[in-house]
Amino acid sequence: QLAESGGGLAQAGDSLRLSCAASGRRIGSYVGWFRQAPGKEREFVAAIVWGGGITLIADSVEGRCTISMNNAKDTVDLQIDRLEPDDTAVYYCAASMTYFGQDAEGYNDWGRGTQVTVSS
Repeated sequence: QLAESGGGLAQAGDSLRLSCAASGRRIGSYVGWFRQAPGKEREFVAAIVWGGGITLIADSVEGRCTISMNNAKDTVDLQIDRLEPDDTAVYYCAASMTYFGQDAEGYNDWGRGTQVTVSS
């Protein structure tokens, strides 16, 4: 199972770094980050091809968001800069051995999420 960490409270303009790890195994070939705000549908944020470094970033966070691999820790990290109140959501990481893209249905392995709350 995947586990997210790094969420918490932040102020608008701050940066936050989230990490996704798999317990006792390889995290997956393709890893994505999604978020879900209260009352809204789950939204794609970013994805990465493990090993190749190819990334995909949602238009809504383009320029503020970076997804990267940490080979030493075997994690996939998501950094969001210049946080905005609209970034408030539960952030989930997801992995797949076969799918790379923005569709949540393509990922079969999910974490439980980490809450990010941004105050203005």
